[in-house]
Amino acid sequence: MIGKISGRIADRGPDHVLIDVRGVGYIIHVSERTLAGLPASGEAVALYTELLVREDLLQLFGFPTLLEKEWHHLLTTVQGVGAKAAMAILGTLGVEGVARAITLGDARSIQAAPGVGPKIAQRVVLELKAKAPAVMARGVALSATAEASWGDDVLQPRPAPRATKAPGPAQHRAAHTADALSALSNLGYAPADAAQAVAQAAGETPEADTAALIRAALKLLAPR
Repeated sequence: MIGKISGRIADRGPDHVLIDVRGVGYIIHVSERTLAGLPASGEAVALYTELLVREDLLQLFGFPTLLEKEWHHLLTTVQGVGAKAAMAILGTLGVEGVARAITLGDARSIQAAPGVGPKIAQRVVLELKAKAPAVMARGVALSATAEASWGDDVLQPRPAPRATKAPGPAQHRAAHTADALSALSNLGYAPADAAQAVAQAAGETPEADTAALIRAALKLLAPR
């Protein structure tokens, strides 16, 4: 499995880039949103990748972050949503837009993606609503460390992280609360409302992790 490719952009197409990795070129399909954010030809780039394997086809799909790759994989678990349709949804809404649409049951936003009809959009919302909080929680943890960079240092090894003391239970609870609050803020909830819901959820279930806090807070924030 090819999980990440780092090299230099040799060519750009309407829906893909050709990345030269020490003389070997990889065609990687990307969304319009990702393509617009990539550097110019000849510049260094890194993309997380998903390899689609079929009997008569091998295709690489590229993502600027591990979170976007995870959402792409999750979207393709929905019946009728292939790799290109999932890419279209992410390209139209972005990661936070997809999370918001699924969490709020907004099938119309999903339907705005090219090639996605109303039945598929509704299926995405219904099938993924329960799974969205876990991906959102993972996204908060990844946001500061997992983004692929476009600079020259993309081809250089990263320094090893410094050893730190393991956090205790109280620190874990504080981290879960902060991450849940961040995820709800990214969905567009007012800070005061999000903070109140997360605090209530944390008080009722002190042992809850980030995903559980997000699910509980979303129930509290749901229209009555």
